[in-house]
Amino acid sequence: MRIGVPKEIKTEEYRVGLVPESVARLVAQGHRVIVQAGAGEGIGATDDDYRRAGAVVVASADDVWAEAALVVKVKEPLAPERARLRPGQALFTYLHLAPDREQARELLASGAIAIAYETVTAADGSLPLLAPMSEVAGRMSAHVAAHWLEKPHGGRGVLLSGASGVPGANVLVLGAGVVGSNAARLACAMGARVTVLSRSAGPLERLKAELGAALRTGIATPEAIAAAVREADAVIGAALVPGALAPRLVTRAMLADMRKGAVLVDVSIDQGGCFETSRPTTHADPVYAVDGILHYCVANMPGAVPRTSAYALNRATLPYVETLAAKGVVEALRDDPQPARRADRLSRAAHAPGGRRGAGPFVDERPRRRFARHERGAAAHRDRGRGRARLSRLQRPRRDDPGCEVVAFTAAQIPGSPAGATRRRSPARAIRKAFRSCRRRNSSAWCALTGWTKWCSPTAIFRTRT
Repeated sequence: MRIGVPKEIKTEEYRVGLVPESVARLVAQGHRVIVQAGAGEGIGATDDDYRRAGAVVVASADDVWAEAALVVKVKEPLAPERARLRPGQALFTYLHLAPDREQARELLASGAIAIAYETVTAADGSLPLLAPMSEVAGRMSAHVAAHWLEKPHGGRGVLLSGASGVPGANVLVLGAGVVGSNAARLACAMGARVTVLSRSAGPLERLKAELGAALRTGIATPEAIAAAVREADAVIGAALVPGALAPRLVTRAMLADMRKGAVLVDVSIDQGGCFETSRPTTHADPVYAVDGILHYCVANMPGAVPRTSAYALNRATLPYVETLAAKGVVEALRDDPQPARRADRLSRAAHAPGGRRGAGPFVDERPRRRFARHERGAAAHRDRGRGRARLSRLQRPRRDDPGCEVVAFTAAQIPGSPAGATRRRSPARAIRKAFRSCRRRNSSAWCALTGWTKWCSPTAIFRTRT
């Protein structure tokens, strides 16, 4: 396969999609790797390093995009790069589509197969290609907080570690996933007083067992967050909803109660941010102040340590690149052992438009025939004059259906539906629970959902959390 590695053009982005060692492995397997001149400068890899690895070094990005069947990048394609995509070409990179509707539309229109690192899912449900950069960003967030808390930079003038007889800074971490746990570990090691709030008790218990009395934990209710924010010198936002916008956990009103000069580090900014006052910034201009509170919202934090980040990312992505190159992109995705997640990655890299809870990806439309028989049965049931279609009469979709676990609408787009959304094992189970909930809550909501068949199709599967 012809694999292209263009130079990243996002502001202050120095990472590269494939390091020379990865190129050497791919070339040894018989693939042709085309690298744009200067692509590896940010990690200290010269064009000669790539040539020695067996790559073909070309002068311009146009040459890379024109020849490559599979393009491997780090950050989402910007407008000039999206214009170079062609139908059938595969793009393997971070996409972060949830807050970027324009990118989603253009990728969909291009006809390319765009595979997002951050939604590739392992058998255990983990996100193996997101984890390396989450680890780096989590560890960096403690350093960033310490830096911007210094008075010359506009902070409170607090040393994160404190000093003899002087307590360290209060650091609040929102989320206990890969980012949050790494942020908490490093902040604790630096001597800060750390509090971690999460919606799940399991990760908190594991962190508490690891870090002991140095760590305070709690469930992330709005009241708990508001109380913790008031006492915090630094708040690290590490909330993640895979494939969707990050939840807004800190509101504008909460800033009024915070200590002036406190620092907010929003690691979730590439998924829309978990602070209401967040907006993306760059390494060239990383912070801004709102109501006297510093906001650090750099969307590509690991880009500041490109050598560490690029090698960590390549260790995770290279096995996937090898599989895509060896089998061909479409065939490799067909052979994926997890059909529902395969459908997610077969998508044309777009999210449904909608509210803040923006919904999941559009899916491949080929399984339409299987769902058609369910819809026909429901229509016949209504035509027989038996009132509303009852979900119990609908045969449950097969577990190997590519559409079973993929969703495309947010509850906010369905009148009368419960607030919030979550993934269910199958559309049948999700809709059944939604119907029961709506029927319990009020009859008008139940009536609003009686046309449920329109939501049960490969491109529009309903999801809800009761």
